[in-house]
Amino acid sequence: MSKICQVTGKRPVTGNNVSHANNKTRRRFVPNLHYKRFWVASENHFVRLRVSAKGIRIIDKKGIEAVLADLSSAGLKL
Repeated sequence: MSKICQVTGKRPVTGNNVSHANNKTRRRFVPNLHYKRFWVASENHFVRLRVSAKGIRIIDKKGIEAVLADLSSAGLKL
């Protein structure tokens, strides 16, 4: 499974580790992803999403039903 947040679309990006001596080595910055179950009261069941910490905050702010409506209009099948 790819490391992409289903709510925000965050994905790994590349960059450099930079030492004190300014030596640079390539690395990946990966998002803080978690599998989390959200209760959808209108449909009376849980929905399992792979979301970043920012995605969880967005769901807390807007509500799971509004976020699911946005995802379904974007074409993501849940």
